[in-house]
Amino acid sequence: MASALALHNIDAYYGDSHVLHGVSFELGEGRLLGLLGRNGAGKTTSMSVAMGLVPPKRGSVKVFGKEVAGFSPERISAEGVALVPQGRRIFKSLSVRENLIVGYRKPSTARGTSQDRPKIPPWTIERVFETFPRLKERHSQFAGSLSGGEQQMLAIGRALMNNPRVLLMDEPSEGLAPQIVAEVERTIARLKGEGLSIILVEQNIKLTLDIADEIVIMNSGQVAFAGPSAEVRARTDLIEQHLGVH
Repeated sequence: MASALALHNIDAYYGDSHVLHGVSFELGEGRLLGLLGRNGAGKTTSMSVAMGLVPPKRGSVKVFGKEVAGFSPERISAEGVALVPQGRRIFKSLSVRENLIVGYRKPSTARGTSQDRPKIPPWTIERVFETFPRLKERHSQFAGSLSGGEQQMLAIGRALMNNPRVLLMDEPSEGLAPQIVAEVERTIARLKGEGLSIILVEQNIKLTLDIADEIVIMNSGQVAFAGPSAEVRARTDLIEQHLGVH
């Protein structure tokens, strides 16, 4: 299985605080990796390292085999990596359509994807509107006037307009009503089914275990477990020890 994104032996700091300690995990092409852990475990920092927002002090970050550690976020984005950030961070004073236009990037011509995998159709505004019909209905509204669920759909749609090969999603279900969480889960499952490689950071353990192929559990800035999601479902001790859920 080809590797879409790989972090190897990453050490990262916020100022003098050592927050990641030798973190290593790998996302397979066309797979969904769930990244779980308590608050402060290092999940978001790992995504920030992968996206170039936090430069690692040590270690390797590879996108389809290409070393990108130390690259700017713009250069990593050009390699086909997009982030749906925690808290959405949409442009509230722009319309829905304008937010999507801001996120647009032509599909990456970078090599590295397997020749035997179907090509992911390019993302356009029309395709985002097909995926999220409510955004089409509200295309001219200011993004700040949308509901929380609609803003999350817009954040996902904006990331997809980057035409990524790897999608990083940081807490996409946070603060959403159950019916909207279910809609977000269906969307993520659809994207995975189309061949997009996804890392999902979530506090919603059930959602993650339902759709992830592999799970990485982080604790205190280190990888405490990495393996199939089925193993995590079968081992309540892992969930209790590292996630505090009984």
